[in-house]
Amino acid sequence: MKDENVARRVVELLGDRSIATAESCTAGRVAEVLACVEKASEFLRGGLVAYQEEIKRELLGVTARSVLTEEAAEQMARGAAKLFGADVTVATTGVAGDEEEEGTPPGTVYIATSVDHDVSVAVHQFDGSPEEVCDQARRQALLDLVDALMLRR
Repeated sequence: MKDENVARRVVELLGDRSIATAESCTAGRVAEVLACVEKASEFLRGGLVAYQEEIKRELLGVTARSVLTEEAAEQMARGAAKLFGADVTVATTGVAGDEEEEGTPPGTVYIATSVDHDVSVAVHQFDGSPEEVCDQARRQALLDLVDALMLRR
């Protein structure tokens, strides 16, 4: 299934809820595919590309020691819900580049989903170039949203 189709499934499962994104390593890719679904202005509250640590901390309220952790992803998802007034959020953080950062191997991505303030976080390991990791993380974020929404129907 193409990412566009998964995004449509996310929107179907949203019902009358709104959604927002807080993205680091995916650099807005998740918001982009959601924005391409018909009538996006009715459900997409917005998205924040919080690439630098300072932005994660100042705008999303991340207090985790490292921004490359499950805790940081959860805080990003909660921060996006507050910032955008959204019922559902997805947040991504991790290492899309070729080199280890803060002891975190390349391709490690933390994806947090929040549905009505219930947050879950998953850790994923992707292979490939930075672009391939970003694309795989986008797809996984959409799939994680589908799973979270199915659980909380």
